[in-house]
Amino acid sequence: MFVIPMTFLGLGDRTWLWLASACYLAGLVLGTLALLRDRRQSRLAMYVIVAAGFVLQTLGLYLRGLAVKGCPIGNMFEIFQFTAWSAISLYLVIGATFRLSLLGYFTSCLSAVLTLVSFAAPGWDAAHRINAFGGTPWVALHAALALFSYGVFALLALAAGMYLLQTYSLKHKQLHGLFSFLPSIFELDLISVRLLVAGVVLMTWSLGIGAFHWLQDLSSVDTPKLLTAGVWLAYLLALLLRLGRKLVSQRLAWTCLALFAAALLSLGPVNASRHPVTPAGPPSASKP
Repeated sequence: MFVIPMTFLGLGDRTWLWLASACYLAGLVLGTLALLRDRRQSRLAMYVIVAAGFVLQTLGLYLRGLAVKGCPIGNMFEIFQFTAWSAISLYLVIGATFRLSLLGYFTSCLSAVLTLVSFAAPGWDAAHRINAFGGTPWVALHAALALFSYGVFALLALAAGMYLLQTYSLKHKQLHGLFSFLPSIFELDLISVRLLVAGVVLMTWSLGIGAFHWLQDLSSVDTPKLLTAGVWLAYLLALLLRLGRKLVSQRLAWTCLALFAAALLSLGPVNASRHPVTPAGPPSASKP
């Protein structure tokens, strides 16, 4: 029933994803204009724009999932799109809970960059991967949870960046413009800790599922895949140090930014370690 309207509109998955990118870019532009005019941006307007992009991106990923017969995370294009989608979905919950309009601005910025970069690299979507995870639902769930945790860590990196900006503003008494709209240090620290816990829990769950499968086929474990375990271990260590009050304040913020950069860099080798496929064009035949 849900596929019929999509077919009637004649829009392929990449078109929906392009429209989502346009929404995220619009949020970025409107937020920037508001900051340049030293005005507080409308929390409702930002939320609606981001939510619209989320719906459009969900439709695009849904159609992509139908095409590849599984979770659409089979190549770098899909991985970047899914990571952006994860970050947006979390913002829609956290932004409403904490009433953080500026977090919506930074999330729009991140999602616009991730999605537009994925479109700017045609080679990332050059392989048509049907059942990229061998038709094994547990392996697909492991990969999806791991990528969703990356979305959590993306939002954590944004909160860390906002924390550093707020610290700078207080230290140098810069209380106008962008700095005047930042949440308090206490609120940003609370958000960061909760996101760090959520990300580690999700990734632990993901690796637990993956380990169950790998123990049955140790030959499927290669060095690039161990990078994911390395990312998990680094975030787990950061969490333990934070709970022990050994890693706090700006040191925690810089650590979260560095860990997310490392996590993004690990995506390429991990994706390349999968069984090679024959390039056959992207799953969707329609390109804008």
